[in-house]
Amino acid sequence: MKHLFNKRTLSWAMYDWANSAYATIVMAVFFQLLFSDYWFHEPGGNSTTPLGIANAVGSLVVVILAPILGAIADRGGLKKHFLFFFTIVGVLFTCALYFVHAGEWMLALTIFVLGGIGFSGANVFYDAMLVDVTTEDKFDIVSSAGYGLGYLGGGLALVFSILFYAKKEWFGFTSGEQAQLASFILTGIWWALFSLPLLFAVKETRTRHKEPIAKAISHGFMQIKQTFREIRNLKVVFLFLAAYWLYIDGVDTIMRMAADYGKRLGFDDNDLIMALLITQFVGFPAAIIYGKLGEKFGTKPALLVAVAVYIGVTVYGYAMDEVRDFYILAITVGLVQGGIQSLSRSMYARIIPKNKSAEFFGFYNMLGKLAAVLGPLLMAIVSHMTGSARLSILSVIILFVIGGVLLLFVNEEEGHRMVRELE
Repeated sequence: MKHLFNKRTLSWAMYDWANSAYATIVMAVFFQLLFSDYWFHEPGGNSTTPLGIANAVGSLVVVILAPILGAIADRGGLKKHFLFFFTIVGVLFTCALYFVHAGEWMLALTIFVLGGIGFSGANVFYDAMLVDVTTEDKFDIVSSAGYGLGYLGGGLALVFSILFYAKKEWFGFTSGEQAQLASFILTGIWWALFSLPLLFAVKETRTRHKEPIAKAISHGFMQIKQTFREIRNLKVVFLFLAAYWLYIDGVDTIMRMAADYGKRLGFDDNDLIMALLITQFVGFPAAIIYGKLGEKFGTKPALLVAVAVYIGVTVYGYAMDEVRDFYILAITVGLVQGGIQSLSRSMYARIIPKNKSAEFFGFYNMLGKLAAVLGPLLMAIVSHMTGSARLSILSVIILFVIGGVLLLFVNEEEGHRMVRELE
């Protein structure tokens, strides 16, 4: 337990607590609800299409930036600098959503995309700092602890947002929309405040040949081609990234589009919020337990089980008719969502060169966000072509199936050996 309860690992994991307020309040709940009912309120309007396109555009920007910034950060020892730059961007644009008026859906989407770039960009460098805070044999449990604290922190932040909404008169709000908008201010403050432990208590591992910023930028751009060649030659890394790209796409798409999907099935806002809150609090212990299961039975088997569960979730989501089904899905997702995210991160950390962690995690997050382009866009296209929310969610199943099949062929031991030979 000393690997979890020390200043470095806890301070690092607290960033998950901090930014998960954005993932829950903005990404998973209130932005989707406000977009449907407040900003894009049109009789018979299809909010899934513009929301899916906006998610895809924001992810595409991170796809382009992540590997370049990762290479620069490694050469200049700048992981923390970039992490907090993107955090500030995310915090400011999240707070800015409070000032968007009814009907201004294009402005709302623009600010949402910019805030999402801050969130996703910061995660590139947060993930890469896993190698700075613990030893390789504890990657699974420390990574899982981060996601576990993220679920707890995001859940508590969501509780406060629900109080704003349910007891708006206590806080002087005149409408439910105003209370929901105020939750974006809460998110920004929460995110900024709980990022401070990482800023002050975690030191980035010194690079062997730290370069001045200008030189690091110049060399960072040149490094991209070399890194891509290395990944292509490290066949285990390449295969894992291909698998990860597909199955994490499904995970991210379900998280981003679940509330909008529930709205289109006619479920009440309160039920959607409570179901997603359940996911958060189930996810807290489940993520940590999943980390221990990964240590005991192997990371890849645990990941394959999670992929299989998501296939079942997708099929069940297609067929559900009652709000209790949404609650069942929320509990099921909570049991595996943190596990599939945390063990993917720790498995990847084992099969990459440690002195190039930001660079390689730049590609990792690039594929994660490229996946987030494909999934929402796939739902948007299917929804537009068929007019069916059910078929749009069912289309996601192909991502889990192909991703799971590719993961079967990933040999973690071989990857670990090849990387040790390069270091």
